[in-house]
Amino acid sequence: MSNQKITIVARILAKAEKSEAVKAELIKLVGFSRSDKGCINYDLHQDQENQNLFFVYENWENRASLQQHAESKHFVNFVDATKDANEEFSVNEMTKIA
Repeated sequence: MSNQKITIVARILAKAEKSEAVKAELIKLVGFSRSDKGCINYDLHQDQENQNLFFVYENWENRASLQQHAESKHFVNFVDATKDANEEFSVNEMTKIA
């Protein structure tokens, strides 16, 4: 199991009519996730031009911490609450190079 820090960038494009609900669920998720073991930061951003577009920027101490987060009740609840509310949802695992 790797002990290397992991950066996640999640891109969420909410359906226009569901955008406020997705935003509320994301804010709730951030509150819980920042307390997860191994969470370095968990930051939510909203695009200035497209209010339906959100990015979550996360850093985790290691893969085990990220996996525990992915299996947490609050993350599973977020996925369930927003499963039909998004046009697009992508997650990129990143490595800092500079």
